Amino acid sequence: MSLLAIRDLEIRFRDGTEERLLIDRVSLELKKGEILGLVGESGSGKSLLCRAVMGLLPSRKLSVTKGHVSLAGRDITRLPEREMLDIRGRRIGMIFQNPTSHLDPVMRIGDQIAEGLCRHRGLPRAAAREEAVTILRQVGFTDPPRQARMYAHEFSGGMRQRAMIAVALACDPDILIADEPTTALDVTIQAQILRQLADLRESRGLSIILITHDLGVVAQTCDRIAVMRDGRIVEEGEKRRLLAAPQHPYTQALIASHPSLPHEGSGGRALSAPQPPADRDRRSRGELPRRRIALGAAALQGGGRGEPAHRARRDGGDRGRERLGQEHARPHASGASARHLGSCGLRRLGADARTRTDARPAAARGRRWCFRIRSTR
Repeated sequence: MSLLAIRDLEIRFRDGTEERLLIDRVSLELKKGEILGLVGESGSGKSLLCRAVMGLLPSRKLSVTKGHVSLAGRDITRLPEREMLDIRGRRIGMIFQNPTSHLDPVMRIGDQIAEGLCRHRGLPRAAAREEAVTILRQVGFTDPPRQARMYAHEFSGGMRQRAMIAVALACDPDILIADEPTTALDVTIQAQILRQLADLRESRGLSIILITHDLGVVAQTCDRIAVMRDGRIVEEGEKRRLLAAPQHPYTQALIASHPSLPHEGSGGRALSAPQPPADRDRRSRGELPRRRIALGAAALQGGGRGEPAHRARRDGGDRGRERLGQEHARPHASGASARHLGSCGLRRLGADARTRTDARPAAARGRRWCFRIRSTR
């Protein structure tokens, strides 16, 4: 038996005579201890669907017109608000995408966690605050006793997201809905949060609905995947099967757009932009960087496409001097320093930022030719 079941759910927007269908006959199941990944483009209806499960539709103009949501066999679609308050937090927790707009700005973080503990678990205020400190430590806060007394605006975006996770997990819910839980976090913290969610699934038997745009996160974390577009579930299945052999064209395009995931025609390998063999060989010999430095320096002085100093010198005196801004290229035993780039308005470079350029002609391996560009001012 499924822990959470959504059957033929429809959500409509009504404003006077205008009516729009936003969620169209969506059916999903979530089993105990399972992580379900809900993926799709922005505006496909992922967050709206999960808000309907929580009974938190963002407008009175939105309503569930058909279908139902069952929690452990009990229909919770049209429960009164008083009964839904007992379900939110205690049975179903939710990590919202933007913690700044969902954390109380005038209430300390520790008190926000303790409020749910007092209501759903019946803890005294002092015990609830101690438990809040413990939960903050579990989600990665470095100094929980001090940080529990801080307000949301005093945290960085990543720490606010951690506080949001702590609030959602405070009452040990059966189901956790995570709406882009790693959006505001850097890569290393993302990995820690995802690992923590996986550990919570193992230790508590937690069931998770993970809403995300990142197919890499889905491939790493989830057991099943549901792909959503235009308010409909276009494809659903076990993770490995769906990623290896997607059936719907939208799923195929979604997987093909991700550089680290294989798709049809790639032979099961990750896609990457090929590098031209000629450039790859020349880069390995160190030719491309030297040529780019010479071209760039000459272009800065002449206002156009420049050439290396040795080529300008071979072209003849007047022509070479014109291309180097009326300055001649001369040999130097130890290389050259681009001291002034006057035409682009740059000032004198420091000694640690001087650029040495080896611009030897192909026919003259015995001599070392260098150039120096001086200000035209």
